[in-house]
Amino acid sequence: MPTVTDTLARCVRLVGRAAALSLALSLPAGAASDLPEPPGFDTGRIPAAGDRPAIGYHLWYPARPGGMATVVGRNAVFRGTPARQGAPWPDGPFPLVVVSHGGGGNAGQMGWIAAALARRGYAVALPNHPGSTTGDASPERVVQVWRRPPHVTALIDALLNGPGPHPAIDPDRIAVLGFSAGGTTALSLVGARIDPERLATFCDDGAPGLSDCAYLARGGVDLHALDLSAAVRNGTDPRLGAAVAVDPGLAPTLTADSLAQVAVPVLLVNLGEGDAVPAAVRADLLAQSIPGATHATVPDADHFSFLGTCTEGGAAVLRAEGEPDALCRDGTGRPRAAIQAALADRIGAFLDAALPPDE
Repeated sequence: MPTVTDTLARCVRLVGRAAALSLALSLPAGAASDLPEPPGFDTGRIPAAGDRPAIGYHLWYPARPGGMATVVGRNAVFRGTPARQGAPWPDGPFPLVVVSHGGGGNAGQMGWIAAALARRGYAVALPNHPGSTTGDASPERVVQVWRRPPHVTALIDALLNGPGPHPAIDPDRIAVLGFSAGGTTALSLVGARIDPERLATFCDDGAPGLSDCAYLARGGVDLHALDLSAAVRNGTDPRLGAAVAVDPGLAPTLTADSLAQVAVPVLLVNLGEGDAVPAAVRADLLAQSIPGATHATVPDADHFSFLGTCTEGGAAVLRAEGEPDALCRDGTGRPRAAIQAALADRIGAFLDAALPPDE
């Protein structure tokens, strides 16, 4: 659950107006091309209900030719992802993947994986989690990851049920994918539970390899002083048929008993391997408790390799702003774009197998 709230909030202030991209030659959805058209893109907002705030979201999808060229998530640090806003949907239905961003992050930073999955034939919905997203986050709210699963459930409800069911989404083929705090969100949605006592002591021995505890300390948050009883809340959504968790935050706080009850296919991914993976996000131990779970590593990646690719001056902007985390640094091997292409293939192949079309 590394929190990049401060950095991404600064990035928002640095956002320039994105120049429109020229559309490539129009081709039918799924047609071969050396330079395939960007997928379709749209935004939406779910009204507040009860004690749940309103939720803004992004929606990526396979698309017919058309729409307005744009770049999603582009700013002074990140390059963003090309898309075609408002492009017409082809005939469906398409399986749905809901992507949950990290603490303090936002849907725009996950555009690269959304676009890759949309090109593979998935509709991809990404909520901006209230209280834990860029421009709307606090240390106390960010650590309360149990508030996030209802956001995903509300988004699935909105896409499937109204106003008016979405005709292009297959209600029987739905998965969740999450990064960092979003990884914990994904696991919570298929049955994982946090142990409040483990969470209370999470920072007692210092930062477990990431900046989480320093972020909480700067915000005056003492985990021992918080009411963490709600951490055991049941966030399971039975409509989910698979889950992917990449560097899931607060991993040591998840209980083995709850993980043993997970009954859907799960892919756990660590960005790095061995001692290079911070204890806070180690997923190999979780995989030992989840029946049939698959654990994969990306040796030449870093935790922040799951964020968008950086601009040439992105790292300098972060240094000038005093950002403690190296958001633009990857491992010692491939560039971030190559790492992400491999990740997209690995995740896509898992989802293809976990959510097969009806015979």
